[in-house]
Amino acid sequence: MRHLMNPLDLSVEELENMMDLACDIEAHPDKYAHACAGKKLATLFYEPSTRTRLSFESAMLSLGGSVLGFADADSSSAAKGETVADTIRVISSYADICAMRHPKEGAPKVASLYSKIPVINAGDGGHQHPTQTLADLLTIRKLKGGLGNLTIGLCGDLKFGRTVHSLINALVRYENIRFVLISPEELRLPSYIREDVLAANNVPYKEVIRLEEAIPELDILYMTRVQRERFFNEEEYIRMKDFYVLNNEKLEAAKEDMYILHPLPRVNEIAVEVDNDPRAAYFIQAKNGVYMRMALILTLLEVKVC
Repeated sequence: MRHLMNPLDLSVEELENMMDLACDIEAHPDKYAHACAGKKLATLFYEPSTRTRLSFESAMLSLGGSVLGFADADSSSAAKGETVADTIRVISSYADICAMRHPKEGAPKVASLYSKIPVINAGDGGHQHPTQTLADLLTIRKLKGGLGNLTIGLCGDLKFGRTVHSLINALVRYENIRFVLISPEELRLPSYIREDVLAANNVPYKEVIRLEEAIPELDILYMTRVQRERFFNEEEYIRMKDFYVLNNEKLEAAKEDMYILHPLPRVNEIAVEVDNDPRAAYFIQAKNGVYMRMALILTLLEVKVC
């Protein structure tokens, strides 16, 4: 039995195989329509979610399985003080696989230690979001033809952005990857990622504050929102939330084949006018998340489809 806590839980070969499987699912949905008949997915979401929770549910339903769970900690026994360890012990008797989102870093890992079914980390605090990374990797591979030889700009909240942290961990294993870290001083990428991931793997990067300075050299621009829920000070959030706004004027300096990604939801960091630009790929990215989660469920449940 395997769990997914971090993108590094999957080897590069396994990632490539999973992306190949996702592409086959997209091309031949009928082939997989009953692959998980009789299987149940439990979605344990202690923190708000739209795309991640619904894409997991869509993935399992598209595979012919069923879904149970909760979308709010207040509607679960956590409101009564039940521990994650006890919850997963019970859920292991109800479902075949579990996706968990939790505001506390490491909570899905704790669950995996007590679980009798595969546990998928669907986001833990500001730590990791591996299934979003799967969607990101598939999107980049489809748009650019591969995952090497790219300059990737990460813009916005790099301090608390778990999607950014997971994506960096995954991409450093590919050849000739370079990062441009675009953020205000207060939201810089944590030093442990700069030192233990980027520097340790000899991955070149630079840090800039102005998006306009970085955009001409990028192959991928990965925008993120400033996350209100990670701030303890409302005034600090208000000061930072409008620091970056991508609009058509700024895009004039970008390459014609530079693509824009965003894990969503967006607030106002990407102007609505950008949606009509052929380089805007964030809604395609969200759709790819369903195919990758379908592939992940099949992989962890060891379901083979001929």
